[in-house]
Amino acid sequence: MIIKRTEYIDKIKPFINKPIIKVLIGPRRSGKSTILKQIIDYLIEEGIKEENIIWINFELSDYFEIDDINKLENFISDKTKNLEGEIYLFFDEIQAIPKWEKLINSYFAKGNHDIYITGSNSKLLSGEFATYLSGRYLELNVYPFSFKEYITYYNISNDFKTHFYNYLENGGMPSTFDYEGDNRKVVLMDLYNSIVLKDIVQRNNIKNVDLLDRIMRFVMYNISQTFSANKIYNRLKQDMVNLSVNTIYNYLKYFENACLIYQVKRENLESKKILKHEEKYYLCDLGFRQVMIGHNQRDITRVIENIVYIELLRKGYNINIGKFGDLEIDFVCKKQSNIIYVQVSYLLASDETIEREFALLNKIKDNYPKYIITMDDADMSNNGIKHLNLVDFLLGNSDI
Repeated sequence: MIIKRTEYIDKIKPFINKPIIKVLIGPRRSGKSTILKQIIDYLIEEGIKEENIIWINFELSDYFEIDDINKLENFISDKTKNLEGEIYLFFDEIQAIPKWEKLINSYFAKGNHDIYITGSNSKLLSGEFATYLSGRYLELNVYPFSFKEYITYYNISNDFKTHFYNYLENGGMPSTFDYEGDNRKVVLMDLYNSIVLKDIVQRNNIKNVDLLDRIMRFVMYNISQTFSANKIYNRLKQDMVNLSVNTIYNYLKYFENACLIYQVKRENLESKKILKHEEKYYLCDLGFRQVMIGHNQRDITRVIENIVYIELLRKGYNINIGKFGDLEIDFVCKKQSNIIYVQVSYLLASDETIEREFALLNKIKDNYPKYIITMDDADMSNNGIKHLNLVDFLLGNSDI
């Protein structure tokens, strides 16, 4: 079953036939190709001739022979030489073509090409390409299926809490949804290995893959917790592994660039300064963690925090961790001039927990909205702080 990813399509529609390049970036197999196809379907519905639409997926064997920009230009020229009107170019996983930026810039300059590209590297728009086209491209980050998309795919209309725990275990990578049980885990593990091999090992010429795996497992064990490369260094040193702190930082950056993890910095809410070191990391999809190291009840709050973080990214927020004296606010979320504070916990199961979680937000005296998100069904909002049920939040039943 294929569901329409309207969240992304609706963001792209206003820019169709406009002089701006549409760029979709996200983890491998997170659904970028499907979104491109859905845009193509929309164009055809709007009366665009199919022959004016050129779609190339550089991961398909049909296009393996196109391995440089000259071959790509010749291919497109052959397809479009007798066409009139606007040409619609769709390039899927374009980072496979060396110096692709120059050709895209050339087509953009011609003025009669509407261009869409995807990539599995968060640095796709860095360097020369970003310099040439500053302000002339729209970047959309694509994430695995949200919980809302998950229940749409399975046509679920009730008992959302039970299905949420299934989502927690299975994750949201669309390419795994046709499988169940152990078969799904095998596909998810193969997908993880493919991302590591193609987007990290090969791209960065990594020799010690075992060491790369150790670092990623450390991150998975410590999601939603502050740590530094020094902490990883000290842990590896205990195992007699000799590796510099700078190399560890590089490896973490490789995982970030492959869209597998996200680094979140800390912000001092009193001085408004970004604090160096001791960042938090979150996974793009918790299914990878489940098949690599498993979840357990002791880290349920950290797992839930990861889900909330990704959902806030989907909603378009820029996110930092808030440091207020000795206290820490899970998320300080900014969108344009708007700010919200979000605290995450599994359950407000005791008076002590309620006091702790609300006290953190009560100490912030500005008038920006403050939220606590938990799995509790009862609404414990007080003193202007809104308490949200996690499942309701993920289904869009809140004002965030």
